Amino acid sequence: MNQDYIKPDNWSIIEEGFDINKVKSSESLFSIGNGAMGQRANFEEHYSGPTFQGSYIAGVYYPDKTRVGWWKNGYPEYFAKVLNAPNWIGINVSIDGEALDLFNCLKIENFRRELNMKEGWLSRSFKATLQNQTQINVETKRFLSLDIDEIGAIEYHVTPLNKDAEIQFYPYLDSGITNEDTNWDDKFWDVLTVEHDDNQAFIMSRTMKTHFYVCTSMQTYLSLNGTILNQDKIVEERDNYIEFQYQNKVIKGDTLTLTKFGGYTVDRNHDKKELCSVAKRTLNEVSKLGFHALLDLQKNSWAKIWEMADITIEGDVKAQQGIRFNIFQLNQTYLGKDAQLNIGPKGFTGEKYGGSTYWDTEAYCIPFYLATKDQKVARNLLEYRYRHLDRAIENAQKLGFKNGAALYPMVTMNGEECHNEWEITFEEIHRNGAIAFAIYNYHRYTGDYSYIPEKGLEVLIGIARFWHQRATFSTLRNQYVILGVTGPNEYENNVNNNFYTNYVAKWCIDYAVENIERIEAEYPSDFIRIMNKVKLSKAELSQWKAVADNLYFPFSEEHNIYLQQDGFLDKELITVADLDQSQRPINQKWSWDRILRSPYIKQADTLQGFYLFEDHFTTEELERHFDFYEPFTVHESSLSPCVHSIQAAKLGRMEQAYTFYLRTSRLDLDDYNHEVHEGLHITSMAGTWMSIVEGFGGMRIKNGVLSFSPKIPKQWKTFSFKINFRNQILKVNVCQNETHFELDGTAALNILVNDKLVTIHPNSLVTV
Repeated sequence: MNQDYIKPDNWSIIEEGFDINKVKSSESLFSIGNGAMGQRANFEEHYSGPTFQGSYIAGVYYPDKTRVGWWKNGYPEYFAKVLNAPNWIGINVSIDGEALDLFNCLKIENFRRELNMKEGWLSRSFKATLQNQTQINVETKRFLSLDIDEIGAIEYHVTPLNKDAEIQFYPYLDSGITNEDTNWDDKFWDVLTVEHDDNQAFIMSRTMKTHFYVCTSMQTYLSLNGTILNQDKIVEERDNYIEFQYQNKVIKGDTLTLTKFGGYTVDRNHDKKELCSVAKRTLNEVSKLGFHALLDLQKNSWAKIWEMADITIEGDVKAQQGIRFNIFQLNQTYLGKDAQLNIGPKGFTGEKYGGSTYWDTEAYCIPFYLATKDQKVARNLLEYRYRHLDRAIENAQKLGFKNGAALYPMVTMNGEECHNEWEITFEEIHRNGAIAFAIYNYHRYTGDYSYIPEKGLEVLIGIARFWHQRATFSTLRNQYVILGVTGPNEYENNVNNNFYTNYVAKWCIDYAVENIERIEAEYPSDFIRIMNKVKLSKAELSQWKAVADNLYFPFSEEHNIYLQQDGFLDKELITVADLDQSQRPINQKWSWDRILRSPYIKQADTLQGFYLFEDHFTTEELERHFDFYEPFTVHESSLSPCVHSIQAAKLGRMEQAYTFYLRTSRLDLDDYNHEVHEGLHITSMAGTWMSIVEGFGGMRIKNGVLSFSPKIPKQWKTFSFKINFRNQILKVNVCQNETHFELDGTAALNILVNDKLVTIHPNSLVTV
């Protein structure tokens, strides 16, 4: 059973009623972030029930020593942990001497939590009867500022309902934090100083090993019925903790409010000696503004994001809520402001998967950022990999490759591999292909070729060298083969000739050669500079071509399809439809041995190749492969339903496309894989966007021309989206019988609609 406690709503994620069994799931679902930091939706006040405390700072990590049973040459030395940061949101509350703790209240009524995606804030309200019989009403609101991204703000209101009450607030900073997923129970933070000044407090700390310096800060003030109080306080200070204590007698029906500003100032952005003084200035700035003026700025900033990124769906609230949740979380995770950052698979919502960057960024996220932001954002994501090229070459050297061959890491924070499962670290090498494909995709979409001669070609050469060396000549087949790999389907390890891996290897070599020839002809000075640097000879190029031109792809004449890998047909081919549902998800019910022997596919694998290289295959070929592989696919990867939704739409199977769309858009909201308590699937959310724009909208780039083949699920009246194509904003509105196009730009735009050329002029509506 999937969960279904989130109320359907166009613009908000809403939970009504308090259930201790849903606390961890809601902490994930109601997470907030601003690109620079983020946090799970933990309660501000103490909660003694099961909870997963989590606050995270972008780019701050710890290299936790790898923990494995035995060592293999080339193993990563560490697993980069996304670090749980000092907690600044804490506000313990005591009523008539008894701590407010929702796990221990006699009664909780009218509990409601809302994540307002339109305006970017989180609220919570409830009525509680404490063990001492005092009844209170509590309302909280908090947000992480997009405008001043080192700061978050909280308003915490308490109203005694059945009698006058003594209310104590204990706002605090706590640096005694541990990770849920530490390998060795290491201490990750050193606390350097704890200090306070008037209503401000600061903890200066430093990460062990990586030596990131962070100042965690807070400023607090009290008000009664909206009037600010000049309140005396007691300060309690410990080695890694500081707390202010406020005490007030409050008349029944009156409301006492604690306002708290807090956040992180980090030496990634400032001189480490200046961190506390910068934090002080920032707190002064926001306290002058006040909570509500800062919230107004927040609403305006989110309005600007939605103006470009929103997708509207009429007639299907759950579908609408799903896509907005995905777009909202992507923007909370990465806004493209900082070129040193990337998009972690869990964003700021949990610790699983460690490092900040997977191949998901290139394969799934770049299309979203290309179309909804300025193209500089996508270019920054490409440059992130260029800056890590030397490390990718080192990663390959550790595995025995030479001559500048580059293997990009499966997981990384700084370019080094930090994933420690051998079948993925050593074998899931198809990730190299996604990095090369992103360069192609960026040029195809933007028309900006400059990146390739400036930086991209060096990356393509390193990747091509890797594929050339990774292939083996089989005298038996008289062809090149690629042995011992894991494809995108991680339910198959150490296989030979995975179709997707082999296909992407051939394509990478061909694409590198094509760009070398173009740059030699059109950019001679760049060509000379690059060749002097990489020492590429004509002889080496011809060796590459020999591999690419004679690479083996397993094929079944009987089924007239490419095989996922050698031996796939040796399996007992029982489809998912014939699998006992009590055995799902198989990754939680079966031994790994049983999974590896089964035909079950975790995510699009052969079909991933048909997705990326769609124009290399006919629609009939896609249909044959889809009909063969989808029935064996369990979709237990978050990256699977979106690809299948796009392909089902292309094949005109709208009911199936719609089902896959709902699964990808509500993967976390409905907790399809029963793991949302660990955090959200941020990178697959970009796939949800693709399933509407590329799936139902049918958007493609054909020979530099924007092309659409719109389709609409019968459950929807209309859907609309905007894309920024080469600095012109096109709005597409798809109805059941027609599609409207509007252009916000200075020049006319030629597009293809169902393969017919249509010209759209600025500020005029075209209906097809």
